[in-house]
Amino acid sequence: MNHYTLEELTMGMTESFQVTVTKEMQEQFTALSGDINPMHLTEAYAREHGYEHRLVYGMLTASFYSTLAGVYLPGEHCIFHEIHTTFNAPVYEGDELTVTGEVVEIHEGFQRVKIKAYIKNGKGKKVSRATLVVGCKA
Repeated sequence: MNHYTLEELTMGMTESFQVTVTKEMQEQFTALSGDINPMHLTEAYAREHGYEHRLVYGMLTASFYSTLAGVYLPGEHCIFHEIHTTFNAPVYEGDELTVTGEVVEIHEGFQRVKIKAYIKNGKGKKVSRATLVVGCKA
């Protein structure tokens, strides 16, 4: 876990990490969210609708933005204020994702940081983009 304070952050600073989406993650998210849409649960249904496999929940992948902010950038001293995200391509179980964030604004008076972030799959395709606004201890 990183421990950046507001004073230690700089414009253009980046952090990344990798995570592989597992069947267990998908099952846990189903149980937590209550989302039983067959696109996420049934291989045949997803294929009938043009996808290679059943889809990983977009919000499961978006949860990795919380990991980015709370563990990597800025890390321990972070509290989430806002997230704006788009989902650009499907994610499937077994996909290895790279989550990357870059500091694009620092607001010292409000002790907030804006981070542009994205998630790429193992083929290098951006599957999600986001803008995060997080609080950070001075």
